[in-house]
Amino acid sequence: MLEVYIDAASAGNPGPSGIGIFIKGEGHHLQFSEYIGHTNNHIAEFSALVRGLEEAQKLGTTLVSVRSDSKIVVASMEKEYVKNEEFKPYLEQALTLASSFELFFIKWVPDSQNKAADALARAAIQQEKS
Repeated sequence: MLEVYIDAASAGNPGPSGIGIFIKGEGHHLQFSEYIGHTNNHIAEFSALVRGLEEAQKLGTTLVSVRSDSKIVVASMEKEYVKNEEFKPYLEQALTLASSFELFFIKWVPDSQNKAADALARAAIQQEKS
């Protein structure tokens, strides 16, 4: 099973934003740090989820467990619903990607258990500034 830790950071809300993805399991230990432009924190969190699932899909795995410290992302995936129209395209894309795995789980974790992905998201913003 792959464990996919995702996080996002925004310098302002909205503001310059980055995503961080840390994937471990099945012999993998991958890190992704990507600047995604000027957006709000929730869109950045959904973007991290989509990107994390895309990377997991590339690895050809069938079992994925996503960990996120974003309650809105986790609740939206569990309910398969989001009120805000702005988030719907991201949720739809994430649900489509999640359905490609035999087993998919998503779990909320506290910030203290998501430090690697958080550091990668923050690094993406810093790299863009320099």
